[in-house]
Amino acid sequence: MPSIDQPFQVLILGGSYAGLAAALNLVDLCHGRRHRFSITDGDNGTGKRIPVQVTIVDPRDGYYHLIGQPLALSSQDFAESFWIKYSDIPALQTPEIRCVQGSVDSLDCAAKTATIATSSGTVQEKYDYLIICTGLRREYPSAPRSFTREQYLAETAKNLANVRGAKKGVAIIGGGAVGIEIAAECKMLHPSTPVTLIHSRNSLLSSEPLPNEFSSKTLEVLRESGVNVILGARVTSISEKNTDNTQTLTLSNNTTLPASHVINAVSRFTPTAPSFLPASICDDQGYIRIKPTLEFPSDTTHLPEGIAGDHYAAGDIARWSGVKRAGAAMHQGHYAARNIHQKMMQRVYGVAPEFVALDEVEPGMGLAVGEKAVAYFPSMGLAHGEETREMFFQGDLGFGICWRWMQLGTPMPGPVEVSAGESEREGENKPVGVAAAARAVEAAA
Repeated sequence: MPSIDQPFQVLILGGSYAGLAAALNLVDLCHGRRHRFSITDGDNGTGKRIPVQVTIVDPRDGYYHLIGQPLALSSQDFAESFWIKYSDIPALQTPEIRCVQGSVDSLDCAAKTATIATSSGTVQEKYDYLIICTGLRREYPSAPRSFTREQYLAETAKNLANVRGAKKGVAIIGGGAVGIEIAAECKMLHPSTPVTLIHSRNSLLSSEPLPNEFSSKTLEVLRESGVNVILGARVTSISEKNTDNTQTLTLSNNTTLPASHVINAVSRFTPTAPSFLPASICDDQGYIRIKPTLEFPSDTTHLPEGIAGDHYAAGDIARWSGVKRAGAAMHQGHYAARNIHQKMMQRVYGVAPEFVALDEVEPGMGLAVGEKAVAYFPSMGLAHGEETREMFFQGDLGFGICWRWMQLGTPMPGPVEVSAGESEREGENKPVGVAAAARAVEAAA
């Protein structure tokens, strides 16, 4: 192998779906093996090794299955499963991947240096390639407030205690995707508890660019699951709890509703990048502009093409078409890894790069609604029922699908012990049912 003095330094900001997909696929590729997201027959990797050091920076101390948040709020068992510390994820236990709990304080793209704030102070991280996967800043209950597993478990336990003690029922405010799933999971796991979903508009999912038939079917299935749905009424006030721990919600239609526990699920989220990136790199909403190859465009960064092209964004933080989804985030992280690897191959082996590019994506969504699911994608149309839930979410809101697809439970194998031109055994690094898993992940909510 051509010698290089030091391994390539790759800095990944964000350790969720896009960040982990990027890190793990990149190390696979640099080991010369078939990368874990490959579904190409006969793909056995290049057999060419490239030294790499990946640093993942995230405010949390572990990977959190964000799709599962509505289920975690109603089940402590699932809550415990959905947050796994990075130090406990087998796939990350390799010297080539380092996880740092912290957040980016500032970024100098020209000097390729990031300043990271940690609990013990700030540190400077130099990099050759950067992938920003910081996602969106979501308010509770769309995402946990906590940054450690222990704090998170205490947070979910408190909510669960409130649900279990809700003699007058649970009221969820907001009929977006999060509110719908929280209401449905709560009713499914606590069937004797009255659950009411309140939405100010006349139809659910009113802010989503999806067909009316998707909203209508979701409402139908939600009501079938036992959730009381109030549409076209805004909550104008919520009283303090009285002596029997009950609050009164006053609605804009001059009605009142008693509830023992109130969850405000009105969706509010903002991109996380503008605080450390020049405004020119982001659009007017704060999403990072990217090329189809996921690189920063040089015309927005005021950086030379070569330097701008060593900076990538993937996942919810990136401005791209389609609804923000975990499957799309993993797909984008995977593509960023492949394109960075192509640049490494060119520098180390002189191989002409072949970059992959994102296609435009039409809006689509899958929602877990109790024991069923409702899904709409242009390629498949509208689907609903128990089989749809099994396909998109299985029994754990997609945790197992994502865990297996990223192979988080499998220790990272070492580099292939073959010379250039020889191949690794086909399929050696792939799980059973990979094609089915790929389809489910690509379509996952």
